[in-house]
Amino acid sequence: MNKFSGNAHIECINPQCQAQYDVNETIFKCSKCGDLLDIKYNWNKIAVPAKMSDFGKRWASRNNALDFSGVWRFRELLNFCPDEHKVTLCEGQTILQKNDMLAEYLGIKKGRLHLQYEGLNPSGSFKDNGMAAAFSHAKMTGAKSCACASTGNTSAAVALYAHSIGIKCTVFIGSGRIAYGKLSQAMDYGAQTIQIRGDFDDCMKQVQSVCTKLNMYLLNSLNPFRLEGQKTIMYRIMEGLGWNVPDWIIVPGGNLGNSSAFGKAFAELKELGLINRVPRMAIINASGADTLAELVNKRGLKWNGGSVEEKIYRDYYAELTARNFSPHTCASAIEISRPVNLKKCLRAIDVCSGIVRAVPDEQIVDAKALIGKYGLGCEPASAATIAGLKVLLAEKIVRPDETVACVLTGHCLKDPTVTVEYHRDKKGLFSNPPIEANNDIDEIIRLMQ
Repeated sequence: MNKFSGNAHIECINPQCQAQYDVNETIFKCSKCGDLLDIKYNWNKIAVPAKMSDFGKRWASRNNALDFSGVWRFRELLNFCPDEHKVTLCEGQTILQKNDMLAEYLGIKKGRLHLQYEGLNPSGSFKDNGMAAAFSHAKMTGAKSCACASTGNTSAAVALYAHSIGIKCTVFIGSGRIAYGKLSQAMDYGAQTIQIRGDFDDCMKQVQSVCTKLNMYLLNSLNPFRLEGQKTIMYRIMEGLGWNVPDWIIVPGGNLGNSSAFGKAFAELKELGLINRVPRMAIINASGADTLAELVNKRGLKWNGGSVEEKIYRDYYAELTARNFSPHTCASAIEISRPVNLKKCLRAIDVCSGIVRAVPDEQIVDAKALIGKYGLGCEPASAATIAGLKVLLAEKIVRPDETVACVLTGHCLKDPTVTVEYHRDKKGLFSNPPIEANNDIDEIIRLMQ
């Protein structure tokens, strides 16, 4: 039973614990059992619109910053703080692109393939959705400093939002494990950057300890308020589809914050009667960082009503440690082997009848080139969605006549090195290298013909 009288509270996801905490607390793991936390809403106290299309009416008041935000436009569905604490940098002005040329190449029926382009956010990735919500909670609780571990996008978004509200920001990155496009943002936005000799998993371990010892506000997706903001990506996909639910959502894996948030979003919408069905979800990892695929597809790890068989993933992590494994993929944003949101993702798989696949880097960079060729550039991790979709079509799991929305998580300039090397060095099927020519008009014209 909920012991708090406000709109929202924090609750442990472990069904054997279900400890509850006030929404004003800055706690990111259950203090009783150590498990992950959820934001739970007292829906009978919140004036939720009768239908999803009602949220679209707020576009008419674009001079209102909260209505203009693609996160706070849906504020009743993440109603954990008063409006005066809500932080926005006009995030969520994204597009859902119907891409018939890419659909034709993949063998999908015209009008069925859509690309949700999160690269249009202020820092160039989907992370800004989560930061709008998390920094609102940080502001509400009076946080003075914050920190995150990052493969790149998180550091850029945290630095941008932290300095927009005037709090100190520190980002931890792994040695040589961050794309320069992303690192440049964190430095430009004024973050203190600490480079740890290790990978993202090492950084994630250290940042949790540092935040606990120094009472800093943690901005990784372990923070449940981050995921509340990321739910809105799904609302905007529905908005782009005329407030209809697609048949499939396809999303990159990584730390599993997005997939966890999307599952929670659809579970809540179904509970509220705002949708009558939940889409299926496919989570795509890189083969060089395929923890989720290994655990779900090969070792049988399931949500199981919240009673997750922890021994399965603990044994696997011990195996990774024993062989000194560190993930490697060109898709740096999903180069993670111990995802912190594993349990929440298992719940999302259960909610959305989800499936998991892993694709090699060669297929990711080919898919990235295809996405760019047909109208939208994206970071490598984003392209895992199209590489995964191609696999699912070949397996006849996704049908050509089904409506598919692929989440493109970040802008193409997040990792320009991968793009340039792919084309310049002719690394794939769709490489488009520059052609050298003498400074001679006749030769130039011959090359152009």
